[in-house]
Amino acid sequence: MIKTSDQSMTRLLIAAARAFSTILSPLLMPTYGVLLILWTSVLCYLPTGTRMAVLAVILGITCILPMVFITVLHNVGFIKDKRLVKQNERLVPYCFGALCYVGATFYMIHIHSPQWVVMFMIGSTVACVITLLVNQKWKISAHMTGIGGIVALIYQIHIQGLGALNTFWLLCVTILLSGILGTSRLILHRHTLWQVLAGFASGFMCVFLSIALFG
Repeated sequence: MIKTSDQSMTRLLIAAARAFSTILSPLLMPTYGVLLILWTSVLCYLPTGTRMAVLAVILGITCILPMVFITVLHNVGFIKDKRLVKQNERLVPYCFGALCYVGATFYMIHIHSPQWVVMFMIGSTVACVITLLVNQKWKISAHMTGIGGIVALIYQIHIQGLGALNTFWLLCVTILLSGILGTSRLILHRHTLWQVLAGFASGFMCVFLSIALFG
C-alpha cells in the first residue's frame, strides 16, 4: 500500500514537472516578457488593439516559427525528439531560434519601442546565443535561461519605476516560478543543478545588463 502511494506521488510529481516545463517553455519566454511589458509597465496605457497586435507578432516570430521549424526537422528525421532532449540535436534549432530573436528585435525597433524594451529583446538574443555556444560542450538549461531573463526584466521594471502597478509581488511570483521550473528540470533529470543555475544566471545577467547599461 505504501509502495503504491509512493509510486502515485512520483507520477504526480513527474506530471507536474512536465506541465511546468511546457507552460514555461523557452519558446514562450519572449512572448511572456512582452506580455508583462505591455500589461504591467507604463506601456499598458497603449490601446489594447495595438498591444495585442505586437504580442501576436512576437508570438509568431519567437514561438510559432521555431515550433514549425522543429516539427519539420522531426518529420524529416533530422531530430528524434521535438523536446530536443539530446544535446547533439540542439544546434540547428537553436541557431534558427537565435535568428528569430534577431527578427523580433528588429521588429521592436521598427515599431519604435522604448529603448529599454529593445534592450530586453537584445539581451534575450544574447542569452540565446550564449546558450547555443555553451550547449556545444555542456547541456545548459534553456528553460532556466528564459525565465532568468524574465526575472531580470521584472526586476528592472521594478527598480526603475517603469511599472504601472506594484511590481514587487510580481517579482516575487516570477522568482518563485523560476524555483519551481528549476526543480521540475531536476525531477525530469533533464539537467544537473549546476546546469540549471548556470542557465538562470546567464539569462538574468544578459537581460539585466542590457537594460541597466543601455536601456
